[in-house]
Amino acid sequence: MDLVFRAPRAVTPDGERSCSVGVSGGRIAAVEDYDTLTGDRVVELREDEVLLPGLVDTHVHVNDPGRSDWEGFDTATRAAAAGGVTTLVDMPLNSLPPTVDVTSLDVKRRAAEGRIAVDVGFWGGAVPGNRGELRPLHDAGVFGFKCFLLHSGVDEFAPLDEAGLEEAMRELAAFDGLLIVHAEDAETIGGAPAVHGRSYADFLGSRPRAAENTAIARVLDLARRTGARVHILHLASGDAVPMLAQARADGVRVTAETCPHYLSFVAEEIRDGATEFKCCPPIREAGNREELWRALGDGVLDCVVTDHSPCTPDLKRFDSGDFGDAWGGIAGLQVGLPAVWTGARSRGFTLDDVVRWMAQGPAEQVGLSGKGRIAVGCDADFAVFAPDEAFVVDRTRLQHRNPVSAYHERALAGVVRASWLRGREIALDHPAEPFGEFLTREESTPSVRSGQH
Repeated sequence: MDLVFRAPRAVTPDGERSCSVGVSGGRIAAVEDYDTLTGDRVVELREDEVLLPGLVDTHVHVNDPGRSDWEGFDTATRAAAAGGVTTLVDMPLNSLPPTVDVTSLDVKRRAAEGRIAVDVGFWGGAVPGNRGELRPLHDAGVFGFKCFLLHSGVDEFAPLDEAGLEEAMRELAAFDGLLIVHAEDAETIGGAPAVHGRSYADFLGSRPRAAENTAIARVLDLARRTGARVHILHLASGDAVPMLAQARADGVRVTAETCPHYLSFVAEEIRDGATEFKCCPPIREAGNREELWRALGDGVLDCVVTDHSPCTPDLKRFDSGDFGDAWGGIAGLQVGLPAVWTGARSRGFTLDDVVRWMAQGPAEQVGLSGKGRIAVGCDADFAVFAPDEAFVVDRTRLQHRNPVSAYHERALAGVVRASWLRGREIALDHPAEPFGEFLTREESTPSVRSGQH
């Protein structure tokens, strides 16, 4: 073996166990008993450390090119590695141009070339007028297509109306493409009180649960009629969980995710003017948070991903604290794992559960069979995690480009001490030559990659 990890604790598809993990040529070649394997290099984990598969975050806004002052491939992927994330999939909007055709995908890949510390894939976009671009983007390797049902926050990524949504679903069903949906209903939100000022309660009232519930019901109805595969992004309304469960029981091909901030924070504790907590859909009440945790435990929600959506400090309007004017997005890429683990262990969940939600589940959702598991044949991607080590988040010490974080001064459990990508350790404490690769959607063989362009 090129490399062997000896771990008193490791999370594998068979559960947590003591084992040795052998690596050859960047892939996992063996998973055996603790003292069985030898190699050119042996890494002995400490008693307080657990070997996890590298996490897979399929919901990241890198914003590069075009808005790289908000984030960027260099800072985003270093933050990912520092948080145990070794694979991410970049969203098609907030970059300029948005990824709505093959030409814009090529622009984005060129912007990322030589700058990625972890493996990176890309989503395409479904917007009015680009139906003819969906199949070429699919053939170029994007993992699926994101759409909005209301204004996206940026004018260059327009929403689909009901006819456009059905048209996109029928087009994608023809080649089994995946539609991922920001599911909030524009009409419902248009009828809610507009928000201006510092009151978080007023902001919450402007984005009611009914907006999510109505939009999700529409998506599920169209998925039934068209046979398209659909995925519900950043679920924040616990009311929608029974709908999702019933649709799946009825044979609708639907998956759904939630995010660490919906599992961590509650509306009752957000101060007026604290615009670092603004996101859409919004963080809801404590009872709603527990509904999302139950849905994860019951398997109705498939994965937890960050929806890392950063911006520059001025866009959060800290000067006025006005929720109506502030950019909506939570920057959480680096702290997603400890945030989820902190909440999970207090509710009786295990690291097995967290790995299923944050590594195996997202990998399966996008079809990356070689990611998210400590199993023979998978890429040798790992996070060395100390689950009992506590720390307090300091926004100025995160790898994100801008020091804006809803998690600032929050006490969390669990520290990532090392991350490995295909058998190579990623430098976490200082910039180093990045060696991430571009990922493309798989067909029938595992770990199909396009390589760096």
